[in-house]
Amino acid sequence: MIDLYTWRTSNGRKVSIMLEECGLDYELHPVDIVAGEQHEPAFRTISPNGRIPAIVDRDGPGGQPLSLFESGAILLYLADKTASFLPTAAAARWTAIQWLMWQMGGIGPQFGQAFHFLHQAPTDAPVQATTYGRTRYGAEVRRLCTVMETRLADAAWLAGAEYSIADIAAFPWIALHRWLDIDLAATPHLARWYDAVRERPAVQRGMDVPTRLQLERHSRQYERKGND
Repeated sequence: MIDLYTWRTSNGRKVSIMLEECGLDYELHPVDIVAGEQHEPAFRTISPNGRIPAIVDRDGPGGQPLSLFESGAILLYLADKTASFLPTAAAARWTAIQWLMWQMGGIGPQFGQAFHFLHQAPTDAPVQATTYGRTRYGAEVRRLCTVMETRLADAAWLAGAEYSIADIAAFPWIALHRWLDIDLAATPHLARWYDAVRERPAVQRGMDVPTRLQLERHSRQYERKGND
């Protein structure tokens, strides 16, 4: 059994998708990052950086519990644990890892900044600052989508012929395309890839973790805890 600590974010959804794709049993622990639960000491023992997602594999290497944070590391661990979604041939394996690292270092940070300046910048922030942020990170979002478009013109999936953790990592960010003013029609190969990933049942389930019902239940429990 794996304990999953997560919230409804793109990074969180990477891991819930992977768990669903691998068919692993997991117990969900919502971490409300809006309410600041990521800063609680109990969670910090699992994720020292105070960020979701994180997991605890109760049956880790040698049968001992293993805690992991950082979504990319978790995807690699689960791929290794289940021998799934990571090619075994050396060249293909490193190609998949390369595109996973590209997502971690490029799409995640840049898309996150673009989202912030579009939807989360303080209302009293200087107009010049928000305009600069939207322009800078919007351009980077478009550039990164062009990189994906070029890659997917030559390959079915980011790693090549096989669906892999690289696709799982990138999808929840591309799923924000309407929020980030990404016109998928302008990148037909990226659009084809997006539709193919979106149709996978495990992706659909993983994107809905935690479900709204689970969030409501967690919210009630958190309110009761605060009143104790």
